[in-house]
Amino acid sequence: MNSKTAYRTLQKDKILETLKQREGQHLTAMDIYRMLKNKGVKVGLTTVYRHLERLMAEGQVVKSIVDENTPACFEYCSDEEHDHHHDSCYHCKCVRCGRLVHIHCDDVSKLEQHIREEHGFYVDPHRTVFFGLCEDCRREKA
Repeated sequence: MNSKTAYRTLQKDKILETLKQREGQHLTAMDIYRMLKNKGVKVGLTTVYRHLERLMAEGQVVKSIVDENTPACFEYCSDEEHDHHHDSCYHCKCVRCGRLVHIHCDDVSKLEQHIREEHGFYVDPHRTVFFGLCEDCRREKA
């Protein structure tokens, strides 16, 4: 293995480590880039994107696209979560703070099934977003 390959592997490992440390959170490539730079890791934004693509291909990272105005988010996903994530994953986005939450819920899946069976419409669960206020923002508002 040459030093260039090892260097890239180190960066990939650091990206994965960053995502694992924030398991359950959605991070943009820019978030990851800034976190790594703050830790003194020498990495470029293009390299972050390249390794995120590789990690997605390996099934270790899941990419979520909410809408065309929001940067794509990435999340570490264990093997078990990865399988479940590809079944159906809905999102809730806070209109105040922008927080994005994955929802794996049988009741929402039942709604998807109802829409399909009763209305003949197939919902893409990977692109379904419910907009509202997260718990923290609701508390602040009250």
